[in-house]
Amino acid sequence: MTAPIEVTGSDLEAHPEQIVKGLGKAIEGRSLWQIAWIRLKRDKVAIAGAFTIVFLVIASLVGPWFLPDPNLFNQDLIDPSMQRPHGGWLHSGMSWDHLLGVEPTSGRDLLSRILIGARVSLLVAIGATLLSVSIGVVIGGLAGYFGGIVDTVVSRFMDALLAFPLLLFAIALVGILPREVYGIEGNALKIGVLIFIIGFFNCPYIGRIVRGQTLSLREREFVDAARTLGASHSYIYFKEVLPNLVAPIIVYSTLLIPTNILFEASLSFLGVGVKPPLPSLGGMLSEAVGSYENTPLFMVFPGLTIFLTVLAFNLLGDGLRDALDPRSR
Repeated sequence: MTAPIEVTGSDLEAHPEQIVKGLGKAIEGRSLWQIAWIRLKRDKVAIAGAFTIVFLVIASLVGPWFLPDPNLFNQDLIDPSMQRPHGGWLHSGMSWDHLLGVEPTSGRDLLSRILIGARVSLLVAIGATLLSVSIGVVIGGLAGYFGGIVDTVVSRFMDALLAFPLLLFAIALVGILPREVYGIEGNALKIGVLIFIIGFFNCPYIGRIVRGQTLSLREREFVDAARTLGASHSYIYFKEVLPNLVAPIIVYSTLLIPTNILFEASLSFLGVGVKPPLPSLGGMLSEAVGSYENTPLFMVFPGLTIFLTVLAFNLLGDGLRDALDPRSR
């Protein structure tokens, strides 16, 4: 039988958060972001998606430096009569020098071209997402915070953008694009135009989310308190409303990136994306259509790269949504 623990008045006064002497240090409070991070770490699927994204980004940036030249033709690796690589698994030309094989007609290294194509897709998708978020936060915040005529005008503007046939518009605009604009030419110009088209015409999606959240937040007590104290509209929006929009913006951004990746791949597949010799995943799939029977892996590897990238972003987005807003489960 243990002796009762003695609690003195000095102990309670010195450590009001402790009820019994000797229980250890005080319990520290946690911010909402710390709680969200703890929830996210418990989601192994979301963490796996995050590691996949980090690995793909690092590989696409660093990998081509250690691989064969993606534009180097190796005709000696191609069987001219069968129009496919010599040897390798399923006649893909796999070897220690070409880990995923070579292209069936040119003999260019497949792995290095896939990594550069992934770099292009990520650049376009992330750039377009940042543009969409920037425009969407501005127009959605204005519509939701001020309401009235501002809300009506901005909402109709977003409806008009959503009514555009985006794919057809992108094909038409890229098709008539001049060779040079303000000193920018070639694939740099095409990538910039793709980022603008995808980002600008997708901004209504996040704009609507921001508008709905802002309509709810502007009626909250802390916003009324700021108004009572004489705070300006800019202070209320940037200090009181916008910080509470960070979580849905982050979640929707991670879900918007894979959509943009698929859109860029679709444009490249149709031949209006980046131009050779710069590789793209959609362009590689388009080239693989004609040689699928001879070299099926030429289609499998680029398609699998797109699939894994999109899946990783979707898994991370779902995990972030559950971590930042548990009530959405």
